[in-house]
This record gives sequence, C-alpha cells and structure tokens, in this order.
Amino acid sequence: MNSLQAVDLNLLVAFDAIMAERSVTRAGARIGRTQSAMSAALARLRQLFEDELFVRSPSGLEPTPRALDLAEPIGKSLRHAQEALAFSGVFDPRSSSASFRLGLSEHPAFVLLPKLLAAIRQAAPNISIDVKGFIARERAVEMLDAGEVDAAVGVPVSSSPRILSRLLFEESFVSIVRADHPAARGLDLETFVGLDHLLVSPEGDRYGHVDRKLSEFGLRRRLGLTLPQMYAAPAIVAETDLVATLMRGIVEISDSRARLSIHKPPIELLPVSFALSWHRRNDSHVGQQWFRELIRSVAAAKQDQSEELR
Repeated sequence: MNSLQAVDLNLLVAFDAIMAERSVTRAGARIGRTQSAMSAALARLRQLFEDELFVRSPSGLEPTPRALDLAEPIGKSLRHAQEALAFSGVFDPRSSSASFRLGLSEHPAFVLLPKLLAAIRQAAPNISIDVKGFIARERAVEMLDAGEVDAAVGVPVSSSPRILSRLLFEESFVSIVRADHPAARGLDLETFVGLDHLLVSPEGDRYGHVDRKLSEFGLRRRLGLTLPQMYAAPAIVAETDLVATLMRGIVEISDSRARLSIHKPPIELLPVSFALSWHRRNDSHVGQQWFRELIRSVAAAKQDQSEELR
C-alpha cells in the first residue's frame, strides 16, 4: 500500500466485517452488500495488502498472520471514524470508549496518576489513557504541538499563545534527616550547611535551587550524593547521615516517612508549581474539556489532602 489516498474506506469496512464473520456471505449481510460485491472487495483487499488475508478452512475463512496484524488498527480506526461522524457536541463519559494521551513529568505521575485512573474507572469505565513521560518542559510543548499528547502536567511551560495552561497544585519543600540523626533535634542554617547533602538532579547537575539560595548568603553546601531518581531519596536518607531537601509530596508518600525527621528548610524556598497544559486547537473539544476538568478535580483533592497533613 503506497498511501492513504489509495485506500477506499469501504474496503476497510469490508475487511472488518469479514474478520468478524469469517464468511463472505455473512459479512455481506452484516454491512448490506451482496456476496459478489464482498468477493470483489476481498480481491481488492488482497491486491492492496499484497497478502491472501483470508484462506478457506473447514470452519470458514481463517485470517492470515498479516490479517491478524491489521485487524486491531483497522477496527480502531473505523470506530474512531464512526465516533467523529456521530459527533454531536455532547460527551457522555459513561458510554465513551475514547483514548486520551497524557504527558506527565515524574512527580505528577506518582501523586496524580493513581487517583486519576481510579476516577476514570468510576466515571468512564471504557476510556483508556496513554501516558508519555517527559523531563524538560520544552519537550512537553513539542508533544503538544505535534499532537502526541492531548494534555500535559508538569512545571509550567513557557508562555505561548498556542499553549494554554492552568495551575493545578504547588509543592513546598521540606528538609529531611533520619529520625535518630543528631540534627533531628533542630536544623538551623549552620547545622544544615555543615551536613553532607543529597541532591536530586534528573539532568545530572551538581547545582540546584538550594545552592542558588545559599549563594545569596555567601554559603556553599557539601554534596555527598547526586541522584537522578527523586523517589529513592527518602529511603537513602533514612539509612545515612545525609540531609535532603525535597518536595513535601515525595516525603508524604514514601514508605520511609516514619523513619525520617522532617523540618522546614532553614532557608526560604519558593514552592514548585505544577500546571496542566494543552494546545489551543483542543480547547473547545468537549471530550478533552471533560478530561481536563477531571484532572483538575483530582489535583484539587490532592492539594486539599496535602494541606490537611501539614
């Protein structure tokens, strides 16, 4: 097959019917075509895909491996086309079988995705989610521009008239040491600077927000460990003499929380904002409006729960 222009949609409908019925006669009855018309369609399909597609057997027509490979994408494409033709401006999550594509940075994937999936299963049991990860905010913009994702959740993206966004939640910072660490009694600035620090840096940098703030006071900290995975940090701190300054949400969901002493950092650090972003071309799509509102409500519940724990 050379291009989409070479494909007659009616041929794909015929293929889908034969795949379902395993009989040219029954497939024709299924879609309202004569047996001769279906036989002609099958001949054209074989030429188009350069494969027999269906071979006779005692139990009826059996699909070839090539036909089995084609069955799912063709069936899904036909269902999406049918949904588009039937579009009425009304979205019913209970009956929809839509698939949404969501870009997530690491932290929202941990703190939002489980609750989001639970909310979807309750409100829209036939909807599926395809998640794509990203680190740099520029990558989120690229995915939105390319249509790789319908929405993205991460730190706010650069302002652009084509990318829309709204704040979802904020994460404040806490400093942690193991529960029986001498610094657990009090973590003032002098003690803080004198300890060996764990720095979380997915990009591998050895300079972060704490270092920038300390530099305003002419201070530097010692790095004992630089780590790309933020969710491993609490467990490491619980077993070492290191101190780490992390987003509160990371500590709250850690299995090591009971073995940690949690402190307000001795320097003022602005919270990290996480935003929901989407492309302007999707702004008025009713299904995606529903999806974005569900993400917002899950994030709001997460924010309320975090504030109750403080």
